[in-house]
Amino acid sequence: MLHVGLTGGIGSGKSSVARRLAELGAVVVDADQVARDVVAKGEPALAAVVERFGPQVLRPDGELDRPALGRVVFADPEALRALEGITHPAVWERTARLREEAAGAGAAVLVHDMPLLVEKRMSPEYHLVVVVDTPVETRVRRLVEHRGMPEEDARARMRSQADDEARRAAADVVLDNDGTPQELLERVDRLWRERLAPFAENLRTRTRSRRPEEVMLEIDPAWRLDGARVAARVQHALGGLAAGVDHIGSTAVPGLPAKDVFDLQVGVRQLSDADRPELVGALDRAGYPRVPEVDRDRSKDGEVWHKRFHSGSDPGQVVHVHVREVGSPGWVWALRFRDWLRADAAAREDYAAFKRGILTDETRREHYPQAKEPWFDEADDRARAWAERTAWSPGERGAGAPETGS
Repeated sequence: MLHVGLTGGIGSGKSSVARRLAELGAVVVDADQVARDVVAKGEPALAAVVERFGPQVLRPDGELDRPALGRVVFADPEALRALEGITHPAVWERTARLREEAAGAGAAVLVHDMPLLVEKRMSPEYHLVVVVDTPVETRVRRLVEHRGMPEEDARARMRSQADDEARRAAADVVLDNDGTPQELLERVDRLWRERLAPFAENLRTRTRSRRPEEVMLEIDPAWRLDGARVAARVQHALGGLAAGVDHIGSTAVPGLPAKDVFDLQVGVRQLSDADRPELVGALDRAGYPRVPEVDRDRSKDGEVWHKRFHSGSDPGQVVHVHVREVGSPGWVWALRFRDWLRADAAAREDYAAFKRGILTDETRREHYPQAKEPWFDEADDRARAWAERTAWSPGERGAGAPETGS
């Protein structure tokens, strides 16, 4: 089952998106509704709240008096922590139960409508995060006109939430909602048709997503941030099964033309760990099925570099996951090559020019990965010399490496 995190600032139109996804067939778990349900009359969490804060937080009908409780906790950080200690476990328990029920009923897509997804750093927990993006002034106008909220209250609520930049950084998909309601629904329908439904089917059938046959080189400044987000998702899925997860390859090098493909390197303590059912299963559930036919790297000086290869199921973003033993030649090479290109502007331009040259040659273009091998072989000596000159070691250089000459 595909798990989608849905979020957006107050007034963004997130609820409209959730309703449309439900109409299209998704099971929607509304975090705000769950939070209300766990403190409804007769629920154990409500009894615990009354025991902690007294009967004055109840209405005459026995339901929670939310304004009264708010006056108690929001002016007292210790009281707020006590309330969260009661309600949060109940919320997550119920959320987990709703997810299990959806899976048991055969749901293909579950959408978690979660206002504080970004604030709680929950992005890695989902296969995909969708953010509804609406300009601040549009949101203020909607809150004032449609909900009757005073303008200053609306702006204060917005200031208490994550800003738009943080939400976009957490997003795999940004849905623009600065137009008409019909335009938003059309965008949701297209997202369902082109990405969510195919992604769910790929998960069910353990099918990898493949890039288009046509090789296109581009430069996207967001790649490095996007790669970090995908790496965090894989690290979350693997937990302690992985020694580390790194964004490698061309999209990890700012300013380098590349195919829109994210390469990740998962480090394991020994290669046999990569065959453990726990690790293979964790990657499979996260949407990265195993591809056994790509279980070795290119040879260097006659040496075969063994690995395990997984590939992502998201039709909207191709991801390759290379599982290698920490300290092995292939593991070191991937990090060294990336960091050298990040640090050496001349090497970066040399590689870019070589790749562009391949694409002008029809014969080499058809075998793009293999056509790059001669450049790799020649560049390896340069990368090693750079590493020795700069005292580079794996994992210690990269984002902050200075620009140098060749």
